[in-house]
Amino acid sequence: MPVMPIGACLVAEAAERGGHGVSLLDLMFHRDPAASVRAAIERFHPDVIGISVRNIDNNDRAKPVFFVEDLAPLMTAIREGTDAVTILGGAAVSVMPEELLAAVGADAAATGDGEVLFPHILERISANRPFDDLPGVVLHGKGSLHRPPCSPAGLGTDCLAPTYSRWLDVSSYHTSMSTAPVQTKQGCPFQCVYCTYRKIEGRTFRLADPGAVADRVALLAASGIRDIEFVDSVFNAPADHALQVCEALARTRHRARIQSLELNPAFFDDELLSAMERAGFTGYGLTVESASDQVLAGMRKGFTAAEVRHAAEVVRRHKLPCAWIFLLDGPGETPETVRETLRFAEQSIRKSDVVFFNIGIRIYPGTGLDDIARSQGLLKLQRKDMLAPVFYHSPDVDEAWLVAEVRKFMAGHMNVINAETLSLPILPLVNRAGYRMGMRPPLWRYTRFIRGGLRLAGMDV
Repeated sequence: MPVMPIGACLVAEAAERGGHGVSLLDLMFHRDPAASVRAAIERFHPDVIGISVRNIDNNDRAKPVFFVEDLAPLMTAIREGTDAVTILGGAAVSVMPEELLAAVGADAAATGDGEVLFPHILERISANRPFDDLPGVVLHGKGSLHRPPCSPAGLGTDCLAPTYSRWLDVSSYHTSMSTAPVQTKQGCPFQCVYCTYRKIEGRTFRLADPGAVADRVALLAASGIRDIEFVDSVFNAPADHALQVCEALARTRHRARIQSLELNPAFFDDELLSAMERAGFTGYGLTVESASDQVLAGMRKGFTAAEVRHAAEVVRRHKLPCAWIFLLDGPGETPETVRETLRFAEQSIRKSDVVFFNIGIRIYPGTGLDDIARSQGLLKLQRKDMLAPVFYHSPDVDEAWLVAEVRKFMAGHMNVINAETLSLPILPLVNRAGYRMGMRPPLWRYTRFIRGGLRLAGMDV
């Protein structure tokens, strides 16, 4: 599913508010991105070009795709067409800024909140002043990195959702079953060993005003963008803020279809789910990762298998569809913990819900998983050499056995998908066909029927 670029649109709007002329080129649906870049340069004659990079790779151990390689022809097109200053930004850059800057060859990188930092960079460039002292800016040859401070005052009344229709071809996203990202908060205080949210957004919550969230959702829906996804690191933490957001939405006649795939079972109960139903949610996801205490402790999830089982009981008492998300083969994984998780999925998850199993966890430098892999002797690469995908594999699990077990489980459960499913070349066509048939996000609600239909057509899914 194509993802609307919330970060690039927020930065574009912030730069425009700063008094600059802005043009945004979204390359999602362009067949020849480099040619589109050349044409945009000729049309707009930019002084500064910001390049937004969301992901470094696809996080798929079986079929890794290194997205950074796609940037080389774009940079060539930029360098051949203009001498404009190039600034690299986006979530991926905050994860590995020095490495990405060196690989792409831009003039500088902006980390942290781009919508805050980028206008300051433009102001300095407009005044012909250096900007290397700004917190969050990385330049070639600069060894030190100044992280932008996270504002203790929070987001105030703001809600992080741009006016997408001003910058994007929204109709192409609609027909591809895409959702419009909205953030009700930034920051993440949790300590999951694999996660990069704290590097991207900071370690403390910065909360948007619940009323402002509801107003923005209503505004988007009124503009024709009705499928909204809350893309917070964890939607239901703090729990009281999530409830307030839901209550504000319930009071607003927004006509939106809302979902979030980032709910934590530790803060999940009947009160929250009832509030989500009243708020207009059409689906949600629980990122439980495992049903084994040993693995949950190894990944420092901060909740227990008992809380995972309690979440399943809550889910069964309500009608909203749920997506269960698991990460197998992490620290502490053994054949028995794998069986424990599969038994949970068999016995506790409704057949009408969807289960996603991902095998192998991407290791990013500076995370807890990086330290664990080195302490176990599984990783010897220098951190500067970890830009291309590197994955953790539990030394106590045979990888071939694990893949076979998941495939065997999938064969008997049509509501289960894995990374292989998501990489099927036919999926974009399925999205568009589903949209024409009247389906609306979340598409994963129809997993059983889609897998069944594709199998009848002779496909191995």
